[in-house]
Amino acid sequence: MSEAKNYDLIIVGAGPGGISLAAEAKAAGISRDKILVIDKAEAHSWIIRSIYPDKKLVASNYKGIKAVCHGILCLPDVTKDEAISYLDWVINDTGIQVNYNEVVLKIETLGTARAPLFNVHTDKAVYHSRLVVIAIGVFGKPNKPDYKLPTSLRKRIHFDINSFDADNEQILIVGGGDSASEFSQFLVERGNRITLSYRRSSFKRMNAINRQTALGMHDNGQLEILWESNIHQVSVSDAGKPLVHFMEKQYGIRSFDRIVYALGGSTPKNFLQSMGIQFAGKQPDIDAHGESRTPGLFVGGDLHAGLRGGSIANAFNTSRGIIERICGTYMDCVPSVRPYEHRLIARRKGKQLPEQ
Repeated sequence: MSEAKNYDLIIVGAGPGGISLAAEAKAAGISRDKILVIDKAEAHSWIIRSIYPDKKLVASNYKGIKAVCHGILCLPDVTKDEAISYLDWVINDTGIQVNYNEVVLKIETLGTARAPLFNVHTDKAVYHSRLVVIAIGVFGKPNKPDYKLPTSLRKRIHFDINSFDADNEQILIVGGGDSASEFSQFLVERGNRITLSYRRSSFKRMNAINRQTALGMHDNGQLEILWESNIHQVSVSDAGKPLVHFMEKQYGIRSFDRIVYALGGSTPKNFLQSMGIQFAGKQPDIDAHGESRTPGLFVGGDLHAGLRGGSIANAFNTSRGIIERICGTYMDCVPSVRPYEHRLIARRKGKQLPEQ
């Protein structure tokens, strides 16, 4: 076995949080040869690529949380492709190393509180690192319903809308958050007939734009909403399609061509605990800078945002907080105050950047 490589900073996860932290670290003076990003997917920002509809607007102002840029990266409201292109540019311009298709199996704590040191074991190698940041996001593990789903329907039951093509189909979407509205908009545009099942009597989890859009589609007859509806079983029809059994008599049993679950994601608690992250209730036990109880082991990105939900702007700002702690406590570096040059992506398109 070859000798383990040494790094100053290993980042687990190549989403907006992981990429922005690598950029912050390099801008602060940490050598790019001492920074490693590891991701199990085949490309960066995999959740954005796989779950977001192609026309989805990646909003800087998420769930009414005002977007203010604190670090060197900043984006306005952009399309999915623009967001991915921006992060492509950051990776290429900084020259940071990103290992794709590599799975982190274990993180060993070897150092002391004043001089942290970790062994990061993957399915391909073992790495030494002074510091480790886990920024894997919450949607790597989508929430699933409590009832069992027939295995014969695996090609007709989905947890995103980029894993299938459909037009002129009868589709049930289950959920009442932003994803449920956005999935509905996307599938209606494709000429499908959409029914939305939500267990509450009103949309309280959606941002204002998605809520207005969903209700507008309902008023226009483009979207049927089954308010206060609960599913207790999904079976298979004679035609091999999903049969949805509702608890409420007024909804009964209905047949659909497909079901799409938009139930959000759950924090991958078991993975984080196995990596040495302790929990306070349902959320990682971390401080304002994302550092866990294990000195030198941080949590970033969506996992840092917790139940509030995350955004790209929030991920960027979280990375800023982490690099400030790293430079202030562990390494001889200085966080950059110079905005990254590619902020001009917004100006080229005449878009307004969030405040800074």
